[in-house]
Amino acid sequence: MSNDTPAAPAAPSDFIRDVVAQHVADASYPKILTRFPPEPNGYLHIGHAKSICLNFGIAREFGGACNLRMDDTNPTKEDMEYVESIIFDVNWLIAGWADGVKTPQLFHASDYFEQLYGFAVTLIKKGVAFVCDLTGEQIAEFRGAPGDLGRPSPDRDRSVEENLDLFARMRAGEFADGTKTLRAKIDMASPNIHLRDPVIYRIRHTEHQATGNQWCIYPMYDYAHCLSDAIEGISHSICTLEFEVHRPLYDWLVDEVGLWNPRPRQYEFARLSLTYTLMSKRKLLQLVEEKIVTGWDDPRMPTICGMRRRGVTASALRNFAYHIGVTKYMSLTDVAVLEHAIREDLNKIAQRRLAVLRPLKVVITNFPEGKTEQCAAVNNPGDETAGTREIPFTREMWIEQDDFMEVPAPKYFRLKPGGEVRLKYAFIIKCDEVVKDADGKVTELRCTADLDSKTGGPTAGRKVKGTIHWVSAAHALDGEVRLYDRLFTESEPEKDGRDFKTVLNPHSLEVITAKLEPSLRDARADARYQFERLAYFTLDADSKPGAPIFNRTITLKDAWAKEAQRG
Repeated sequence: MSNDTPAAPAAPSDFIRDVVAQHVADASYPKILTRFPPEPNGYLHIGHAKSICLNFGIAREFGGACNLRMDDTNPTKEDMEYVESIIFDVNWLIAGWADGVKTPQLFHASDYFEQLYGFAVTLIKKGVAFVCDLTGEQIAEFRGAPGDLGRPSPDRDRSVEENLDLFARMRAGEFADGTKTLRAKIDMASPNIHLRDPVIYRIRHTEHQATGNQWCIYPMYDYAHCLSDAIEGISHSICTLEFEVHRPLYDWLVDEVGLWNPRPRQYEFARLSLTYTLMSKRKLLQLVEEKIVTGWDDPRMPTICGMRRRGVTASALRNFAYHIGVTKYMSLTDVAVLEHAIREDLNKIAQRRLAVLRPLKVVITNFPEGKTEQCAAVNNPGDETAGTREIPFTREMWIEQDDFMEVPAPKYFRLKPGGEVRLKYAFIIKCDEVVKDADGKVTELRCTADLDSKTGGPTAGRKVKGTIHWVSAAHALDGEVRLYDRLFTESEPEKDGRDFKTVLNPHSLEVITAKLEPSLRDARADARYQFERLAYFTLDADSKPGAPIFNRTITLKDAWAKEAQRG
């Protein structure tokens, strides 16, 4: 690992790490080798981030390695677009952290198609696999329900020779889709329905994104996954909890092929469930296809690419996913835990800037027209090395509409008629006059400034209760600001079977034109910004020179918690 690689926080402790530690102590494996094996049929989301951090984290902690493997065994649902996005997302998430290597070694299940075919031939020769002519519906019917006995296929007792011939002809493309399958011969009476002669190969006359038209039969996930693990020398195959009932089949296939010592072992943990969030790829695809969101990288999506576009950093996702906990118990994690990790990370790195989202004009009547005075502003109060910048102060400026109240509420310490506030990094001002239009709407405030109250001035230490932000009207940069919020109004969008579209948040996106301090003309896409007193923001890829677009990553405080308290 390079010397400049960031140090990892203390490694978490959980039941999977305990198993791995014991295997290291016993020298059960020559090397700890894990894997992250996504199917390239969609974009990765925050749930995958937990698995990525678990697998790469374990490899990192125990001096091993983690493979990235595309589980590309179903060509009807897979696409090179997804392959490329997965590779990018994984590399972005682990860069500078796992193994000190930016790019993990990449594998594909399709790399092993010839070997997997050979293993299937081995199973046929051993008499534990057969070619079946039942349709998919008939196979399901014959398999039966978990509490009943299954019925054997009429083809179960075909001879080894006939099965070898039929399987070779399946590969040669003689049969139509769905007319034949290769099934493992295990136990039609097993209480575990996954052991009732499962299908391990099916016919698909479909071009594969990696192998083209080389194959027209493709292995099933349960078959390809475990044997790919074995081929790669995986020591610990870490899956989510729904695969626990598949583990006996995993072990049966590895043992029946029987070429590995030591053999891989599967371990399961509870997948991440997050409030105010959908994790189903099918439901996320629905959001995209029905144009409820703008795409997979819409900043409201829980996809890794969407969160990245929103401005969430890789380190924030790692800190969340790496320490959220690994258990066998299904639970619902409050999205506030993720949001806390994001705020904690951004607070350390974000450059402070001034921006006014909903502008109200203020005229400083005792400040000379045409004069510009520079004010020193701190770039990050928690980082002395971040330094300062200068922001221009002029006679006319913008403040937030919410920072003025003509009839102030109790304990309101911002600007009000006759009241004083400090303009951050500048002067104390007093509101002398309120200007309204014909409809009674406040359009302008006329104020006087204590011109000795700037830092270093005679009255710089004078105390007032309120401090607000501002932007010089003469120097302000107009910028589009996209105020993103949670996509759903309910913490469990599909609770009790309801349609998640009935609880979509109508205010999940608000687009406004804001007044920005002039330094934001040079904003960088790789930087993070805190618009002081407002929220954290990042520059969007849609920005153009002189026309920046900023996405709100997250507010400074949890506004939803206040809403919950009111409710």
